[in-house]
Amino acid sequence: MEIIARLTKDAEVKTLKDERQVVNFSVAINDSYKPKGAAEVIKVTTYVDCAYWANPGIAKFLTKGTLVELYGRISVNAYINMQGEAKGSLRFHVNNIKLHGGSKSNPNTNDREQETVTVVAGQLTEPLEDLPF
Repeated sequence: MEIIARLTKDAEVKTLKDERQVVNFSVAINDSYKPKGAAEVIKVTTYVDCAYWANPGIAKFLTKGTLVELYGRISVNAYINMQGEAKGSLRFHVNNIKLHGGSKSNPNTNDREQETVTVVAGQLTEPLEDLPF
């Protein structure tokens, strides 16, 4: 599955008891639709928690507002909260990450100087500067 979204906060690296590291972050997916017969467009935002296990070094690039293209699989976590209400959350198990420029609010990022960084199977590559388009 592929999703394109913006990070809602900076990524965090967690170290487990067995010394493995996971990068946890959350993204927001924006969508909109116009119901049949309606005049207004309805905007919907879906929040998804993500986990990336291959390379904890990517965390420094995953900052709030960054546009990312993620490949992986999604899972659902259903539970009953303390008030007895049924709740659920989505978790995206990320295999590959593509970064598309910096965050919207980063004053050091120029629209013409956006970089794309690709992480495939845990390998972090250098930013691509000479794009053919």
